[in-house]
Amino acid sequence: MPDLLADKKDREFKLIDRILSGHNEGFYELIAPYQRRVYMTAFDILQVEADAEEVAQEAFLKAFRNLRSFRREAQFSTWLLRITVNEARMRLRQRREISFDAVFPTKEEADFTPIFLADWREIPVEAVLREETRRLLCESIAALPEHYREIITLRDVNGLNNAETAEILGLSLGNAKVRLLRARIMLRDLFVERLHDRRRHRLSREVAP
Repeated sequence: MPDLLADKKDREFKLIDRILSGHNEGFYELIAPYQRRVYMTAFDILQVEADAEEVAQEAFLKAFRNLRSFRREAQFSTWLLRITVNEARMRLRQRREISFDAVFPTKEEADFTPIFLADWREIPVEAVLREETRRLLCESIAALPEHYREIITLRDVNGLNNAETAEILGLSLGNAKVRLLRARIMLRDLFVERLHDRRRHRLSREVAP
């Protein structure tokens, strides 16, 4: 696996060198493997398709314009996702300037109190395999506060490691781990609560005359 990653980085760095030397068409080849990931990252943060599409396009454009400033200590995908997250954050700030009612709370993690009765073991294995449950999970992610939704999107949806996630979000590694833990707890609680609500709704329909 490390050799494959090294080979991939080497190919991307060579492609970047070609682009910087004037072969601009190579940029489409460079970003092709990441187009869906960039869009989905933007969508998971913004929850609006049109905004996600615009943010994705802006992220690619900004990556192209600033490609010369890309430092090769990191992977290109990590750098690209950092741009995407920053663009999505900017779009959220623009929304808040338009509307005085912030959609997501901005309190620090210390203000969060989990639902202690909720536990992943309460979720039947067969339920996780159903499309309905996947939809509930997506709804639960969407309901997370912005800073928790970001870290879940990068770490658990995109599969980045802790160091990459911390770098993109501008956090220390320790703070990233703490935020991820709290995000997972909140996500678990939201998911279990929605699952229980759905079950109660079904039961009420079954007993209704």
